[in-house]
Amino acid sequence: MNKSNCPCGKPESYKECCETIHRNIANAQTAETLMRSRYTAFTKALGDYLMKSHHSKTRPIFEKEEIVKWTKSVKWNRLEILNTSGGLEMDSSGTVEFKAYYYENRFGKTKLKCIHENSYFEKENGLWMYVGIFDET
Repeated sequence: MNKSNCPCGKPESYKECCETIHRNIANAQTAETLMRSRYTAFTKALGDYLMKSHHSKTRPIFEKEEIVKWTKSVKWNRLEILNTSGGLEMDSSGTVEFKAYYYENRFGKTKLKCIHENSYFEKENGLWMYVGIFDET
């Protein structure tokens, strides 16, 4: 990834890409753009935004400090979008399957790790929100 690219992997700068959503969540027109903005929020340890973009029915408000602490303890590498289903501007729900790569230093060794998730998103009050891991059962 080019250093001038947004951390979400888009070729635009952070200011032109995810920062516009961090400043106004209504700018996330699809579930994927919200997901990308959340990844970038993890890379920048933006705890308030991570809570704001999390659906009210599943928001882990009491875990905010721990989440921020963890995001600062790792070095984010890249985001890879694998698949999307629904989640377009006129939809009310959708999923985004992704892999988020990061380096974690444990016991003096740095290892590349990966979060592989199929995330579920719903609109709440007309805005895209992260609900949780998609479970087909």
